[in-house]
Amino acid sequence: MAEGGIWADPEKARVVVQEVKELKRWVEPYHAVRKRLEDARALFDLTEAESAEDHARLVAEVLKGRSLEDEADAIAAQLEALELQNMLQGPDDARDALLTIHPGAGGTESQDWAEMLMRMYVRWAERHGFRVEVLDLLQGEEAGVKSAEIQISGQYAYGLLKAEKGVHRLVRISPFDAQSRRHTSFASVFVYPVVDEDIEIEIRDEDLRVDTFRASGKGGQHVNKTSSAVRITHLPTGIVVSCQQERSQYKNKATALKMLKARLYERAVAEREAKKAEVDKQKTDIAFGSQIRSYVFQPYTMVNDHRTELKVNDVQRVMDGDLDQFIEAYLKRFGSKAA
Repeated sequence: MAEGGIWADPEKARVVVQEVKELKRWVEPYHAVRKRLEDARALFDLTEAESAEDHARLVAEVLKGRSLEDEADAIAAQLEALELQNMLQGPDDARDALLTIHPGAGGTESQDWAEMLMRMYVRWAERHGFRVEVLDLLQGEEAGVKSAEIQISGQYAYGLLKAEKGVHRLVRISPFDAQSRRHTSFASVFVYPVVDEDIEIEIRDEDLRVDTFRASGKGGQHVNKTSSAVRITHLPTGIVVSCQQERSQYKNKATALKMLKARLYERAVAEREAKKAEVDKQKTDIAFGSQIRSYVFQPYTMVNDHRTELKVNDVQRVMDGDLDQFIEAYLKRFGSKAA
């Protein structure tokens, strides 16, 4: 990059800068954990010749009050993070994620469950310092949501969230049942990679039907008085996307086109994978049932991932966004087969 000629070609410079960033994601954490390990080993060797009192004082001074055991645990955590990063080498894993949630049959009960899932993923994103943007949200009549689409932006957002694709099942005593009976609800979660502008997905104007309408739900007087919401139908595939979050019709259309591009890209990837699967019929036998995970609130509390058999008793902690243990278990079990 020190060569001045590279900046004469903006496109080439952009590609090189991106490659450098990708390499730094590996090199910098590796060197950091290696140095920390070497320093800890040197400190251990140094304290071997010290008395117990001098040993404790030296360790406390160098590690600022922490023990060598604490330092070993911290190094192990860094190595775990590198191991997880090593599992995220798919062509789209480093991208941002588009996450859509749809309730199953069951009316208000399932719509409330869909909103609970949306809150769970927002909390998960906040734990990672990721940015969350609500692109489309259709509120239920009584409670919950009929559909939701959010963009989660951050390093490896898609690579991590792809583990969440599937049907999520809830078992609880319904707050909407006057007789306090136990209900089972379902909601589906789909995750798409956000497609950058350098991905060539052709969208022809003649293949689009663009409809405008007045936005519904919250948003003040302006959002409900003007036809700012946009719905785009891709005629060849039947894919429909909509956006109503912005006051500007132009901005909503631009966002909807981005959503459509992501859907078309995901469709192209799925078609490619389907053709690949035809070569190896055994891969089509991999199935995990209609739901990937069950969340039980009554008569006991447990979250059970049916793909990895990981079970967690603290269901409230999971609903507050503590999903990493499920994501890591999924990636460790399926590795490169993770879809």
